Amino acid sequence: MSEVKISAETRSEFGKGAARRIRRDNKVPGVLYGHGSDPLHLTLPGHELLLALRTPNVLISLDIDGKANELAIPKSVQRDPIKGFLEHVDLQLVKRGEKVTVEIPVQAEGELAAGGNLLEHVLNALPVETEATHIPEAVTVSVEGLEAGASILAKDITLPSGTTLAVDGDTVVLQILSAQAEEAPEGEAAEGAEAAEA
Repeated sequence: MSEVKISAETRSEFGKGAARRIRRDNKVPGVLYGHGSDPLHLTLPGHELLLALRTPNVLISLDIDGKANELAIPKSVQRDPIKGFLEHVDLQLVKRGEKVTVEIPVQAEGELAAGGNLLEHVLNALPVETEATHIPEAVTVSVEGLEAGASILAKDITLPSGTTLAVDGDTVVLQILSAQAEEAPEGEAAEGAEAAEA
């Protein structure tokens, strides 16, 4: 996994007004915490951070005030629900060789058995424990030829070396459903038709 270098500044202003001023300058307020140290309040460059966060569990090398270099992974990202811009980010301090618990995306590949079956992602991301500097970008699971009723459990997924499950092995991750739609009761169907006419 590659590291993304980002320059950050410590900040001493807090509250909504300060956060608004930071965002007006195309920057993002954030907090760096971990290893028993006091939380460090930071201002991060908005565009660089947005690009970095496109990679799940990205490893960020922070240059803080040009003096300290710290490694961190994103733990919580708040976005504006309408415009989508970054409002705040929580970063967790990590060290090389340290194990962390993260969620990695689950990607399915292959064709399901014929007959219009549907693939349901019960978990879109799999909780795992892995080394902070070697977080897998995703896990890929083959669903080739699976029929309705089949499911893939967490323990069935092959994980990269050095990565272990952080969830019960019997947890369902993917399941195959029959595509047959349930018919709505007659009363509901009639009500729907009346509503459409109104």
